[in-house]
Amino acid sequence: MIVDTDALTLSAFGEVWPCVIGRGGVVTAATKREGDGATPLGDWPLRIALLRPDRSLTPPRALPWRWIRPADGWSDDPADPAYNRPVVHPRRFSAEHLWRDDAVYDVVVVLGHNDAPPVPGLGSAIFLHATRPDRRPTEGCVAVDAPVLAALLPRLATGMTLTIR
Repeated sequence: MIVDTDALTLSAFGEVWPCVIGRGGVVTAATKREGDGATPLGDWPLRIALLRPDRSLTPPRALPWRWIRPADGWSDDPADPAYNRPVVHPRRFSAEHLWRDDAVYDVVVVLGHNDAPPVPGLGSAIFLHATRPDRRPTEGCVAVDAPVLAALLPRLATGMTLTIR
């Protein structure tokens, strides 16, 4: 899968769809910083899909996945020992809520950015997820329309990467 950040498209399986990237544009992985709103350039392995159980979704056949729960989050606080890892709310450190009312995180594909191991401050929670209805930029993720993401989901597999260029 390839994200063309100039054309704002995602290509996969012989098809091309519009996508949205971070409000801060793109940066190299070496210059990515927490809170900059930028999407990191590079080849990011697909790690796991996180899915809302109360939505009609077909889980991936060949990529690890799990249902999310209302208390699930993702640490975005460089001071947190669990930085750039899944966490449970409430917690004393900042963390995104994965269970949202706006459907943006009904499907979250976790990308392998800054995770082996995570380095505090070099960016967290870089996901492939659904666009907002107004298609405004993300906080650093890549987003496609929800029907596109739902159609891609069953085709995703371990060993696949999302190349952001």
